[in-house]
Amino acid sequence: MTVENFPLKDWLIFSFNNIENRSNGKVEDPIHHLRKEAINDFAQMGFPSTRQEEWKYTNIEPMLQYQFRFFESEHQIPIKTVEKFFFQKDIAGRLVFVNGKYSEALSHFQDLPAGVIIKNFEDALHDHPQMISKYFATVNRNGKDTFTALNIAFAKEGLFLHLPHDIIIEKPFHILHITDTPNEPYQAHPRHLVIVGKNSALKFIESHHALSGGTFFHNSFSEIILGANSQLDFYKIQDDDLQSFRIHQTHIYQEQHSVLNSFSVDLGGALVRNNLKVSLDGEGSETNLYGCYLAHGNQLIDNHTAIEHLKPYCHSNELYKGILAGQSHGVFSGTIYVARDAQKTNAFQSNKNLLLSQQAEVNSKPQLKIFADDVKCTHGATIGQLDQEAIFYLQQRGISAEQAQSLLRLAFVQEVIEKIPLDEVRSFVQGLIDQRLKTV
Repeated sequence: MTVENFPLKDWLIFSFNNIENRSNGKVEDPIHHLRKEAINDFAQMGFPSTRQEEWKYTNIEPMLQYQFRFFESEHQIPIKTVEKFFFQKDIAGRLVFVNGKYSEALSHFQDLPAGVIIKNFEDALHDHPQMISKYFATVNRNGKDTFTALNIAFAKEGLFLHLPHDIIIEKPFHILHITDTPNEPYQAHPRHLVIVGKNSALKFIESHHALSGGTFFHNSFSEIILGANSQLDFYKIQDDDLQSFRIHQTHIYQEQHSVLNSFSVDLGGALVRNNLKVSLDGEGSETNLYGCYLAHGNQLIDNHTAIEHLKPYCHSNELYKGILAGQSHGVFSGTIYVARDAQKTNAFQSNKNLLLSQQAEVNSKPQLKIFADDVKCTHGATIGQLDQEAIFYLQQRGISAEQAQSLLRLAFVQEVIEKIPLDEVRSFVQGLIDQRLKTV
């Protein structure tokens, strides 16, 4: 079998070995040993299938038909082409990645307080090897999986952000991923490592946008550590083209009295899998997760969330809403875990879905795993269609049937959109959703 005919698994292993050979035995990379372990893990595990419970409803077989390439050099695009994605005007800094590679020309930073570090992950590997070694892959301690292993093996570009103790940055950072693919399918494995010190506060936006309709595989991993009494507002907006395969994993570790506010919006992608895991490992910590997903055509959008309550007096609130049209498929699997010692836990979870066609499908699986007795936990899921009586009521007031349906669809997701506190981000998301709802 020639290299051109390698299946994706063999192609990825071949690609890793090729990178190793080009390095001429240099191992200055502080995570080099972890990379080699990871590619060996991947070789043993291979890709998941629908026979595995965690992937029961998410078939990645279409993705396995490609040989995704790496971009060896930066793909140049004019700044005017991407300015429409600079929706947050007043920022502390912006890191731009084009086809998975960091673009210094498109990135921008303001003066930051002393001790704040923000740079491309590759530069951080060279400039701060001890800090990377201390924090890298420490949040995801339990278990191994295919896409984490691939990310560790190939991680080169991405965000490294370190906020020392007692620093509050009011303006958000923006991490912008742009795809402008040529005819050849490509792959990228961004790694984001964010450390927020004690008594510090940070906002950052991560957005993904496509300039062309090429095929790509984007396998990213975000590792976030929140120190005691810290706060993070995290916004993730994904509006890729319908030829993309995206696996996104976010693992967040919270110490006592820290607060996480997470906002996730998914509109694009042929296959999208989001794994979001939050570990509340300090008394009095709080997590709020809000998600919105819109799918049409043959899209598959899968959200897997897990909230671990490991200490007493913690609070979590989760609300995910989806609208599915055409022959699209949505998946929501949300787990709330309450450890034996996590007394006085308050945890609330809700997943609501609106189906706009007979062919659209959603699988919703909210779960509670409770091992403490003094807790307050609820969960629920709903799947339904537009209320015909509500449509009739609006028509009686001079609104057309089409306008009535559009208003009800927008009202359905508005509960999530209105949670976004940044005005410019909320307006941008509102515009994207308005435009999408007009086409489904």
